[in-house]
Formats: sequence, structure tokens, C-alpha cells
Amino acid sequence: MSNAGPERSVPPAASGGGGAGQRPAGAAAGEGRERPLVGGASALLTRRATGFAALATLVGVYYGTHQFWFELPLWWDLTWLCVLLIPAVFGLVWLALPLWRSPLRQLLVLALSCGVAAAALQATGAGVVANFAKLAAMTFAAWCFLRFFEELSWVVLVAVIVPFVDSYSVWRGPTNTIVNEKPEVFSALSFTFPVPGAEGGAMLGLPDLLFFALFLGASTRWGLRTGWTWVCLVAGLGGTMVLATWLDVGGLPALPLLSVGFLLPNADLLWREVQRARARARSARDRRAAPK
Repeated sequence: MSNAGPERSVPPAASGGGGAGQRPAGAAAGEGRERPLVGGASALLTRRATGFAALATLVGVYYGTHQFWFELPLWWDLTWLCVLLIPAVFGLVWLALPLWRSPLRQLLVLALSCGVAAAALQATGAGVVANFAKLAAMTFAAWCFLRFFEELSWVVLVAVIVPFVDSYSVWRGPTNTIVNEKPEVFSALSFTFPVPGAEGGAMLGLPDLLFFALFLGASTRWGLRTGWTWVCLVAGLGGTMVLATWLDVGGLPALPLLSVGFLLPNADLLWREVQRARARARSARDRRAAPK
């Protein structure tokens, strides 16, 4: 479900390996090698955790007080969302990215726990906090799914197919039905980006959150351009909102530009990987066909 929509002025937008250190002269086996790497990794995780806490605090303050801020014209509202709020929200996913390596069972427990918390918070009217429980649930669920992708070519295939599925859903399928006939259900199954000075904002379907985390996790798992992938994914979401506003439509699917955001910055790397996968498949077929 990828239809996102505003409640006030913003039209709906649809929704590697590390090197090993050398052992110093005279050191016993196992000494002087792992300590620098472990220390470096620990420092990086500490910086990410500190950054996550700081960014989460800023985003939380905005979500809790945005209705008391200054009001902006429509296109300035859109600029605020695309340039500041959307990057800030998905910056949390970027900072949490090392968690994709967590054990599958742990990721599954986190996804289910956050999903239950989101449902409970939504039911009690704590929609602001529920927003971020939904984001966490979809992110951890995406990283669970990532464990079942054996080849990068599988992710490429998904990125090619899902835009068509999403487009059908938004324009003629279940998303269209939910948005037009049961808006309260869509509100419960979406993430809100509020505009300053008002109660409303743009809304993004939960599957879009899932695919954002899936594509970002895939970029780091297979050593792609993770930084550029994040930038292009965020730009894809912003671009969808801009198009929805410009075309003045009730909603646009977000997954087409989200998929482009994954494919475009990694096109050459993905092509080489797809070619290698084809070569491996041909080699396997030749081995099976060879007389014994």
C-alpha cells in the first residue's frame, strides 16, 4: 500500500569486509590484531547511537509541537517535508542500519514487538508515538526478509516488479479502495509527515517504509553505494510528493521512484552482479548436463 496523503495542505503522495591488522613484532598469536578493529567498530557504533539519540530527540520535539509552529504556503510546506523532515525521519533508519546484521530471531522479535506496540498506541490515540513504532516494525521486518534473499539479483527483480504492483494497487486495487472508502484504515496503516502550523500532513503507506529499509539494507549487505542509495531513496519519496502536488492528484504510488532510487545509483554494480549470477547459473547447468 503506497498511497500517502495530506490531511491539510499537502496533497497526498503515495505512498564489505574489513582489513586485518598485522601482528606487532614479538606479540603472541592472536594479540595486536583484533583489538584495533573491535575498538574502531565500537567507536563507530557509539557515534551512530549518539547521533540516533540526538536526531530522535529533534524529530520527537517537532512531532510533539509542530501544530504550534509557523504556517507556510503549500509549496513551502512541501519543501519543508522534502528537504528537512523526510531526510530526518529516514536518517533514523540510516543510523540504525548496523542492526540488520542482528540474528534473525532477534530481528523477528523486534519487528513483532514494535508492530504490537504500534497497534496499541494507535488504538489509544497516541498516534505520534505510534508513527515511530510503525517505522521500527517495518524496518526490522524488512531486514528479516533480507536474510532470505540469497542473491542480489533477487533484490533487483523485486525492484523491477513492485512498481507495477504498487501502481495497480494505488490506482485500481486495494489501496485505492481503502483510501476512498475507509480512510481511517489507511490512516492506521500509514506514516504521517506533519506540516508545521497544522494538524495534517502527508502520509506514506507502511509497505513503502518496508521497501525503503529493504533496499537500504541490500545496498550495505552486497557492498553497493549505501550513502548514495539513501540519498536517492529519500529523493524518490520527495519526488513522489512533488509530482502529486504538481499534478494535483489524490495520490501517487511511491514504489516506482523508490525502486529507481535503489537501481539508479548502483546500476553498474547491479549489472555486473546480474551478469555474474547468469554465468554461475550457466556453469551449474553445464555441470549437470556433462556426462558422468
